[in-house]
Amino acid sequence: MLHRPALFWPLPLCETGDVEPLEYQLMDAVEDGMWWYRALHRRVLDAVGQPRGQPLGPLLDAGCGTGGFLARLRERWPEAAAEGLEYNPVAAARAQAKSGYPVATGSVLAMPFVDASFATLTSMDVLCHAAVEPAAALAEMHRVLAPGGKLVLNLPAFMWLHSAHDIRVHNARRCTAGQVRALLGAAGFTAVKTRYWNALLLPLMVIQRKIMASAPEDRSDVAAFPPWQNATLLAVTELERHCARLGFPFPAGGSVLAVATRP
Repeated sequence: MLHRPALFWPLPLCETGDVEPLEYQLMDAVEDGMWWYRALHRRVLDAVGQPRGQPLGPLLDAGCGTGGFLARLRERWPEAAAEGLEYNPVAAARAQAKSGYPVATGSVLAMPFVDASFATLTSMDVLCHAAVEPAAALAEMHRVLAPGGKLVLNLPAFMWLHSAHDIRVHNARRCTAGQVRALLGAAGFTAVKTRYWNALLLPLMVIQRKIMASAPEDRSDVAAFPPWQNATLLAVTELERHCARLGFPFPAGGSVLAVATRP
């Protein structure tokens, strides 16, 4: 039988040691080159919004996994003051080695940082995890952000897309943009903006999730892709990114990106 690489939705940067060690190993192995991680990290860096070459205030990546985003951050802003937080100690050590930034071991439900420590906080696919209570995690994010600080979240979209991948990585919830706005508003954040992305590839994602890998025992979607396929998928996400910069609104997508301010 030919090996068929899974197409969509790599491992969320999750908040529990219950995630199988294999998933962290796969993340570590592919996040530097895999189209999904590259697309995600570019969007989050865009949302952070600091022009290249200008100083970036203290930033925390909460639930940083094996450090791929922090490594990208260092490439764009080599002088940035940044830290990571990761529940899994092995992943935390790997993230620190990969990025060169300090990475604390701990939970987003009780962050080991004093109040108002950071100007920016990023968190990618963490609030969706079964071990995380979103309201409690957002309260901690609000606490450690300084007044005027920026929160950038990425979350998986639409509960009807829940599939074998979510089961593998203990992903308990997927959200609409409206649900994310409501969560952030209830947590005291203001200037909340949300948008869907991974929209152009959503039809293929539906095929992958609901038809090709629909059995609960199927593996997660983290994989090394053939170079041509990886390049093609990344190019589609870059086309969509360009359209978004021009102000084109996508009504649906595989992910929700949210930006908000801690007043």
